[in-house]
Amino acid sequence: MTQKTFPFPGVLTTTDGSGAVVWVDTHISDGACAYPITPSTPMGQGYQVEVSNGAKNLWGVPLVFLELESEHSAASTCEGFALAGGRVSNFTSGQGLVLMKEVLYTISGKRLPAVFHIGARALTSHSLNVHAGHDDVMAVADCGWGMVFAKNAQEAGDLALICRRAAEDSETPFFNVQDGFLTTHTTENVLLCEEEFMREFVGDPKSKLRNYMDPAHPLMSGVVQNQDSYMKGKVAQRFFYDKVPMILQQAMDEFHEKTGRRYNPVESYRMDDAEYALVGMGSAMETAMATVDFLRSERGIKVGVVNVTVFRPFPGPQLVQSLSRVKALSVLERMDNPLAQSNPLAAELKAAFSDALTKAPGYPAISAMPVIFAGAGGLGSRDVRPGDCIAIVENMQNGQGKRTFVIGIDHPLAIHSTLDPDVRPAGAFSMRGHSVGGYGSITTNKVIASISEDLFEMWVQAYPKYGSEKKGLPTTYYLTLANDRVRTHCELNQVEFVPLNDVNAFSLGNPLSGLSEGGMLFIQTSQTTPETVWASIPDYAKKIIRERKIRVLALDTVAIAREVATSPDLIQRMQGIVLLGIFLKVTPFSKQKGLSREEILEGVEKSLRKYFGKRGERVVQDNLLAVKRGFNEVIEIPAEIIGAAKSAVSGAAARS
Repeated sequence: MTQKTFPFPGVLTTTDGSGAVVWVDTHISDGACAYPITPSTPMGQGYQVEVSNGAKNLWGVPLVFLELESEHSAASTCEGFALAGGRVSNFTSGQGLVLMKEVLYTISGKRLPAVFHIGARALTSHSLNVHAGHDDVMAVADCGWGMVFAKNAQEAGDLALICRRAAEDSETPFFNVQDGFLTTHTTENVLLCEEEFMREFVGDPKSKLRNYMDPAHPLMSGVVQNQDSYMKGKVAQRFFYDKVPMILQQAMDEFHEKTGRRYNPVESYRMDDAEYALVGMGSAMETAMATVDFLRSERGIKVGVVNVTVFRPFPGPQLVQSLSRVKALSVLERMDNPLAQSNPLAAELKAAFSDALTKAPGYPAISAMPVIFAGAGGLGSRDVRPGDCIAIVENMQNGQGKRTFVIGIDHPLAIHSTLDPDVRPAGAFSMRGHSVGGYGSITTNKVIASISEDLFEMWVQAYPKYGSEKKGLPTTYYLTLANDRVRTHCELNQVEFVPLNDVNAFSLGNPLSGLSEGGMLFIQTSQTTPETVWASIPDYAKKIIRERKIRVLALDTVAIAREVATSPDLIQRMQGIVLLGIFLKVTPFSKQKGLSREEILEGVEKSLRKYFGKRGERVVQDNLLAVKRGFNEVIEIPAEIIGAAKSAVSGAAARS
């Protein structure tokens, strides 16, 4: 059977969710108005960089970026930009999105097809948190905007284009939502939409959008309406809203025809024979999909996943169609609202089943509904692990399962699993690095991911873990390389390589936790001989190293950075780049792919130019030299030193 080809399959690269959005928006929009707020900041920064470089959109119009004094002002400026017929974007998160709420109603009420890109973030309530949560977007779900959720970087970029098309065809503004940090900052393999396709798919804004501020065609907007008129105008807007589901589906269908990438308001995974289902939105659903594969193959449990890509317009009939045959389903949401009937997705899903049971028009006919469990998890980027997904399934199977539950913490409502399996693709190789904010390790992690895709043609996923107080404090970064897509969006407990850029890592916990048998450990140290490096390692770690036959590597990356950097401000950050050379030297991929040292360094230089080229040739060459020195100068503690130490301990024990 001949496989269908698509005219615009995409351009393969590596980027994070923020980069995927910036790629689309800097090609198709006229401008952006934003007040950067973590974790949406990289989207605003990326757009502003293109403006600073004199970029033009696909129709030759110079891009504009306006940074206002608050998110409310940014939204108001977007409103004015759209009223004047401009195709406008915004990038925001958390409290910033909520601060806009007053303006969001007027943008939708005036039928202005703006698109706001959201790095969904937990709202500041009892404390500040800058990480992933869905309470910010749920706080504005009643503003009359379309709302789509991406579960990875690929979807963040694709949906940016799809919801722009749907917004303009339906004259309805849209939110394009991705999980803060978990998607906005996670580097993955991505197929970027071709320029020709984007030009064709959304069209020239000058030929599509109306200028409400045209003096030649004056129009009164935002008027006062009293008792006789307001309701008529409000309800009349259903003329536009009733068309949104069809228009959005048409955009998704055409996108699939041209690219081969399929999107629907509801995505069903392994639901054909499922007896149980996990339901949710965002990155946790991809982790759930990988876990479902494990449960089916290892335990024979018929369980599936229903990922809600579109929350507004709410796809009630499609959800009922996908879920009506299961015995039970569990809805997992990144927020907690105990005063409500349920959290938003669970409440609306229950209402959809109620409509179906009472034969509401447009709903499939059903005679019974599944048992619905509702849970909260992943608030503030709290880890959502495969074990948590297993606990959710086990809770459904248990006749006395908790109808309202939480995962990942200790609480009376908590459910737990004794199993947390490794659901990475077969043969995957993972790294968990321990460093300090500001050392350049997170940038290095992205560079390694980019090089691995370019040189080794592998699937990659790289992401950081740090708090709002990042600089100067411990950070952790993760990288996985595999021959298939990496679908787990959680911290890595099973790894093959642990680099310690932070000399205090041994004192802050056990950095060797989860390091595989025969794995590798790299230590940043000022010690220069294998004997002195080994002597500096704590006894508990030496014992683990011997038992697991771990290879130990070492180098003074700080000294190299000090010698190589031609600018003092680069010394601290460049020590992380030295790790790149070490990674390429000690990991198996270069040998597996039959690459010479020269081919490796050629690929390294290409990636370094991608990340540092805008800072000048000197910076590129400094970083390249740092990589070469890491590659050439890293040392390994010989097995006989590790073994001799063990023999000495055994001999002393025997004499005693």
